[in-house]
Amino acid sequence: MDRSLYIAMSGAKQTLMAQTANANNLANAQTTGFKSDWEQFRSMPVFGPGFPTRAYALTERPGTDFTQGPLQTTGRDLDIAIKGEGYLAVQGPDGKEAYTRAGDLQITPEGFLKTGTGLSVIGQGGPISIPPAQKVEIGSDGTISIVPLGANPTNIAVIDRLKLVKPAANNIEKLKDGLVHVKDGQAQVANANVTVAQGVLEGSNVNSIYALVEMIDLQRHFELQTKVMSNVDENSARSTKLMQIA
Repeated sequence: MDRSLYIAMSGAKQTLMAQTANANNLANAQTTGFKSDWEQFRSMPVFGPGFPTRAYALTERPGTDFTQGPLQTTGRDLDIAIKGEGYLAVQGPDGKEAYTRAGDLQITPEGFLKTGTGLSVIGQGGPISIPPAQKVEIGSDGTISIVPLGANPTNIAVIDRLKLVKPAANNIEKLKDGLVHVKDGQAQVANANVTVAQGVLEGSNVNSIYALVEMIDLQRHFELQTKVMSNVDENSARSTKLMQIA
C-alpha cells in the first residue's frame, strides 16, 4: 500500500516543481533575450538498507534551449542584437564575468553602460564608461563611438568595444541568476567573429502556446496523482475496518 502512496506523493511534488519551471518560462515570454528551460520526468529507485524496492518520480532540468529568439526592430541607438551565435559579456551579481543575449542597453547618470536589468557591460578593459555625448553609435563589431556633447557632428570618438564571446556549446549553462556561465569558470576571450545589429532586440524564445498547453498537462498530472493518494487512503481505511471485523 505504501508503495503506491509514495510514488503518487513524489510524483505530485515533482509535478509542482515542473510547473514552477514552466511558469517561469511563461512569465518570461516577453523578456529580452530570455532562453527557456526544459524539464523532464524519470523514475528513480530508492537506495538504502536492503533492496531498492521503492521508486519515486524525479524532475530534471536537462538543459536550456539556446536557440535564437525573434528579432524586433526598435530603432533605438542603445538596443543591440547578436547575429547568430555568441554572447555579450557582463558583470554578474557576484562580480564575476557572465554572458547574456539581452541587448537592451542603457547609460546610467554616472555614465556606466548597463543592461536593462542593471548589469555592467564589459568592454576591452572592464566595465564600460561613456562620457557625456549627443549621439552613441555601436558598430557591427561592437565598437562604441560617440559624438561628444557640444562637439561638431563629424567629430566622432571611439570609446570602447563590447566584449563579444562565443563559448563552446557544451561548456555553457544557464544558472539561477538567468545568465549564461561557462562550466569551467574561465573568462572567455573576445571573438571577432561575433557581430551585432544596432537598433534591434532579440526577444524571448519561449513558445507561449506550447507553455500554456504544458501547464494544463502538468495540472492534469497533479490532479491524477492526488486522486491516487486519495484512493490509497480510502483503501487503507477499508482494510483497517476489515481487520477489525476479523
